[in-house]
Amino acid sequence: MFDFVHEKKRLVQIVLALIILPFAFWGVDSFRNSGGPEPLAKINGEKIGQQEFDNALDQQRQRLRDMAGANFDPAIFDRPEIKQSLLDSLVTRRLLVANARDKNLMPGDEQIAQFLVGIGSFQKDGKFDKQQYLTALNERGMSQLAFESRLSQDIAVQRLTDGFSQNGYASDKVAERLIRLNEQQRVVAVANLNADEFLKRARVSDTDVKAYYDKNANEFRMPERANVEFVTFSADSLLPTISVTDEEIKRYYEEHIAEFGTQEQRQAAHILIGLGKQATDAEKQAAKKKAEQVLQQVRQSPGKFAALAKQYSQDPGSASKGGELGMFGRGAMVKPFEDSVFSLKVGEVSGLVQSDFGYHIIKLLAVKPAKVQGLNEVRSAVVQHLKSQHASDKFAELAEKFNNTVYEQSDSLQPAANLIKASVQRGVWLSKGQPPTGVWTGKVLQAIFSEDVLKNKRNTAALEVAPNTLLAARVVEYKSASERPFAEVSASIQQKLQRLQAVELATAQGTSLLVQLQRGEKASLNWKAAQSITRSQRTGMDPELVKAVFHSDISKLPAYVGVKGQNGYVLARIDSVKDAESIDSGKLSRYAQQIRQITGEELLMAYIADEKKHANITMKTFVAEEKK
Repeated sequence: MFDFVHEKKRLVQIVLALIILPFAFWGVDSFRNSGGPEPLAKINGEKIGQQEFDNALDQQRQRLRDMAGANFDPAIFDRPEIKQSLLDSLVTRRLLVANARDKNLMPGDEQIAQFLVGIGSFQKDGKFDKQQYLTALNERGMSQLAFESRLSQDIAVQRLTDGFSQNGYASDKVAERLIRLNEQQRVVAVANLNADEFLKRARVSDTDVKAYYDKNANEFRMPERANVEFVTFSADSLLPTISVTDEEIKRYYEEHIAEFGTQEQRQAAHILIGLGKQATDAEKQAAKKKAEQVLQQVRQSPGKFAALAKQYSQDPGSASKGGELGMFGRGAMVKPFEDSVFSLKVGEVSGLVQSDFGYHIIKLLAVKPAKVQGLNEVRSAVVQHLKSQHASDKFAELAEKFNNTVYEQSDSLQPAANLIKASVQRGVWLSKGQPPTGVWTGKVLQAIFSEDVLKNKRNTAALEVAPNTLLAARVVEYKSASERPFAEVSASIQQKLQRLQAVELATAQGTSLLVQLQRGEKASLNWKAAQSITRSQRTGMDPELVKAVFHSDISKLPAYVGVKGQNGYVLARIDSVKDAESIDSGKLSRYAQQIRQITGEELLMAYIADEKKHANITMKTFVAEEKK
């Protein structure tokens, strides 16, 4: 009942992601619109249409944009593998929701209501606030019906998947074995045969250099390059030009005064005599009779309310605390309970109050009056909000003019820059095919190297590179793809080949020394001080060397291993081995939990794969040539 939220912290995190992050939300509305003449997927007759897919794609795009900021590249969502993965996730979710519904795992309205109470994004001063809830949904463009429908599905899917992911298997022997493997210590000394020491012995001829150049022509090919000038326009750039009057500030404060205060909070305790939804008339009468008997005891001894709550209350979340429910405001509790609490005086005890949970006996413990912050306390926040709002409005008004100017006067960026009182930035060289970075997103780079921009010497379109941020560019100088001449790169090729040959010389000597050491013969090496390592704690040692150390035969010590690296060859001498002596129960429990989690997730993946195998599923296949 009232402890439902405390038992579902993992699901709370999921719902927080729905609100705090623009998660891929597609609720009831999208299910209504998922049909169409050509669905993208069908799952046992249910359709996933283009609109549902586009909604999900837009939400994922916005989520990544918020995470990546200026480094966001919208072109990533044009990749077929991204689209295919998203469509597959929609299919999986639809299948899980249907299975959860078939297994009667959908939560009731009371459980959803109690769940919402515990979500921080819907609270003010630690308590549920309905207006805050509706505001949070409105900011993400979600209807209450769609959100609560999606939440119901999430809870049901969580129940279904937890049946697998929370029930992995791990024996104590497996956990103990894993601990001993992971925490076994090996004392190791290392000797490096650095390639630098072999460079003088490396011999590379002019013929070798030329042959490498001819064979690896693409390595020396310069891509297309363009020197560009550009103009950026953003809502933030307008902030310094925005001013707000005292009258505006006061009016906004008065119109939104509810946002600057806290509602009245009440602290109550209750005794609950529970009643199931399917209770018979006889069970209802028995519960009511018991509740009346407890109420009589409360009225006879009001000071013993807490003790009676511990004795009789059937609410597991509050009984042990004397029925204490803490402070809460309107909208946090079911209506009959709330109406009673807000009608009582401090210290007063209610009569029997019936709700869907059963019969309540309520005592009001304290009242925290509503409080409103003064204008002076919130003035700076109001000013910032109004400035941002005006800047966004002005940006929206000028954005179309900026777009039109860039397009209509396509032979120069200066008119567009003059419009927004900005300067044209110059001197940036870009290469075709370079990784997107900052404002140079994939779409911007694609536009810059388009035929219209390069050959016709036009401005690019004004492209969105971040929320409320546009960029238009123009090519000043263009250089086509070309091959760097042999004379320009021959020296670097020779150095590269000498280095590669030096590594091979170091490796040849290293492997020879390793054989010598493994035979028990002496070898002249500069061994570093020995150090103790485990599989997870290896103090910067090469992972391949660590792998070789722990795969080596330690029946006879010292043991020797060696691996080839980028800078030469590395030898390791294993001097001693120390196994974990004792394993405490806490560590054993933690390892077993990790193994259960891993095996539980494998069970879930196997379940999903099996369900897909036996379901009637058809899906569109996205291809690279496809244009959105």
